Amino acid sequence: MRQRKVTLADIAAKTGYGTNTVSLALRGSTRISQAARDLIRGVADEMDYVPNKIAASLVLNRSNTIGLILHEITNPVLTSVAHMVQKTLGKHGYSVLFASSNGDPEEELKAIAAFRARMVDGLLIYPIAHSKLDHLKALRRNNFPTVLLIHTDATGIDAVGIDERKGAFDATNHLIERGHRRIGTLGPSFTSTVGNVGKLQGYRDALEAAGIAYDPTIVSIPIDHSIEASVHAMDELMAQDDAPSAIFATSDLTALAALRWAAKSNVKVPEELAIVGFDDTDYVAQATTPISSIHNDVEQLATEAVERLLFLIANKELLPPAETRTTPGRLIIRESS
Repeated sequence: MRQRKVTLADIAAKTGYGTNTVSLALRGSTRISQAARDLIRGVADEMDYVPNKIAASLVLNRSNTIGLILHEITNPVLTSVAHMVQKTLGKHGYSVLFASSNGDPEEELKAIAAFRARMVDGLLIYPIAHSKLDHLKALRRNNFPTVLLIHTDATGIDAVGIDERKGAFDATNHLIERGHRRIGTLGPSFTSTVGNVGKLQGYRDALEAAGIAYDPTIVSIPIDHSIEASVHAMDELMAQDDAPSAIFATSDLTALAALRWAAKSNVKVPEELAIVGFDDTDYVAQATTPISSIHNDVEQLATEAVERLLFLIANKELLPPAETRTTPGRLIIRESS
């Protein structure tokens, strides 16, 4: 048999105080004596009382809760972002509801609807499609505070993200400066509807600046974002007659896959194959051959995104013009290049 939820009236009946006094005491109001507050809190704890946050939200029109949607919860970078967002929001008295869209646009829409039904005060989201943002822009037009966790040139939506184009340029340019002219790329889809389009453009910018022709045959896209799939993609990429002498990997996971391919193929890194990754996770720094990578300041990203969202929440009756903030990356050079 399901146990009935304890109410303020139950606590009032046991303590002899009115429900209004009980409510004030549990909120720490100094209008109630310390002795009464201690008694009421003690009884509430004894009865395992849990405040009705939804009811409080209806009264205050604020839940002090933020929704956070990521497209891939297993991605170590996004996991770090989630940790820093939760930590930063906690300092401001906010809790976080998490959801993962798992790369499914329908799941993303369902998560947004579920969060709104739970009356979250705002939304932080790493969207699946970076160029298909109409559903998120609509939230903002309806005065629902929303901040994207990506860099975007789109207007009408707030965003705080990493400058992936500049990071990719720096990674590729580093390889060019090391004397490489045949530089391949390894990473998830580069289409304009998902992530990495900025990375591909940065890669092409660096090639163009060095007078190197872009060759789509050495742009390798694994069937999924796993080391196994990326090693298989490396097999196909490096089987070409004019195989690359260097790889710009669009994530540290694919950089590790390139290193794994080199190990099983008896290819020396960096003498025969140089590798640069993206994100600078702990894994690449501790690899058998430490991998060069673009370091992204996750703490700065989370702090700026939270600050922007809280500013929007405070001004949600008349939202200010949308703005995009970009956090720069920094190339960390290690033994792989």
